[in-house]
Amino acid sequence: MRIIPGFDKLEENMVKKVNHAAEDAAIKAKPIFLNAIKQLTFTDVWNILTGADNAATSFLQRTTTEPLFNEFKPVITNALNQQGALDLWSSAVTKYNAIPLVKKANPDVASHVTNKALEGLFKKIAEEELDIRHNLASRTTDLLKKVFARQDKK
Repeated sequence: MRIIPGFDKLEENMVKKVNHAAEDAAIKAKPIFLNAIKQLTFTDVWNILTGADNAATSFLQRTTTEPLFNEFKPVITNALNQQGALDLWSSAVTKYNAIPLVKKANPDVASHVTNKALEGLFKKIAEEELDIRHNLASRTTDLLKKVFARQDKK
């Protein structure tokens, strides 16, 4: 929407508010991840250890996306409301969607922001996983050193 006069500041303000809301929601991730880890089977562990560079990330994404979304969305919705971002988005989308011949924007900004927050979270996890798998110095605990020692012998 930046190409439309007057929307550049609105978009910049919205991005700041959205990032703040996503940070608030991230606090909810830890217990969900711990629960998924506690549910690991021997097969899951083996597949993660011997799998692709993103095997652990894929496992977490597969087993936690829905509960994370369900926990994140109310927090993000609340934060967006507190920041005034939902009103900003509604106003912007209404004006934008009134422009003839434009691809209509999705009015459900809370779901969109929640999905983007989860994408960012899993991207960061994938980066950390890749680093742990390939950088011995990133294995900062005895458990990580022991677990990935087998992989290093391949």
